[in-house]
Amino acid sequence: MRAVVVQEFGGPEALEVVDVPVPVPGPGQVRIRVSAAAVNPVDLATTAGVFAEMGVVAGTGSTAIGWDVAGVVEEAGAGVAFVPGDAVIGLRTRLADPLGTWAEQIVLDAAAVAPAPDGVDPVAASTLPLNSLTALQALDALALKTGQTLLVTGAAGAVGGFAVELAALRGLRVVAAAGASDEEVVRGFGAEFFVPRTEDLAEGVRKRVPGGVDGAIDAAVLGYPALDAIADGGAFAAVIGNGPDNYRGVRIHAVRIKADRVALTGLSRLAASGHLTLRVAGTHPLAEAAKAAARLRDGGLRGRLVLLP
Repeated sequence: MRAVVVQEFGGPEALEVVDVPVPVPGPGQVRIRVSAAAVNPVDLATTAGVFAEMGVVAGTGSTAIGWDVAGVVEEAGAGVAFVPGDAVIGLRTRLADPLGTWAEQIVLDAAAVAPAPDGVDPVAASTLPLNSLTALQALDALALKTGQTLLVTGAAGAVGGFAVELAALRGLRVVAAAGASDEEVVRGFGAEFFVPRTEDLAEGVRKRVPGGVDGAIDAAVLGYPALDAIADGGAFAAVIGNGPDNYRGVRIHAVRIKADRVALTGLSRLAASGHLTLRVAGTHPLAEAAKAAARLRDGGLRGRLVLLP
């Protein structure tokens, strides 16, 4: 079968399609025939060798690519409730795994797999796991209460968009920060307030929410400008990296994404009911993985690119 790997770290051109053995599931695992696999910024970071420099993956040899998957169960190991033919979505979180989701088949722990959203095609469904779980886990870390205020930076992006929708569902008052042309979109997600990128972030937020917001999800990785928009004693969630240093009593949470079957099942149901917006920027066959990665690197997309093995 075919899979995408990188053997010498670099840009999108470093991605290769190679032949590998079909993986075999062990106890508590499922083998999924991949229908669609989303392309995420973390895949570009893996290809560039960022995680090799951190020691997360080996600096030599073949490194697998891909986190998100939508597909159909082909084989189930012992102790698994899924059966062949089940439509599922899943999340691969171990970068050291020999195979990523950019492949024709993938083995995942059943604890990282959930039923696919009913009535949603696999292309759209593949954009759900990584970004929605990141948004959900960031919200959980902040532990805000109904009626409190939340700033979401990068609100038109994949993580930011889900964060706005999930926060609104929890009864939070959302301040969305994004490009001016995205105002209608993020208000449609449920944002009450909007701050364009052309406006000073902290001043813009405090103009709309005197005293500052109760918390922030920094999906755009702005750091201190987002922190300055938070009231003393509030909370800050960094979805990439560790975030800025703490001051004014603001609690800093570095979100470390983890697979969660129960949470992903709930998110799948929200997507099926139309409460989460799944956005696809385009599709590519697996053989065009490098082209898809280059499109993501070049920016300007709304939604995720998706590979079709």
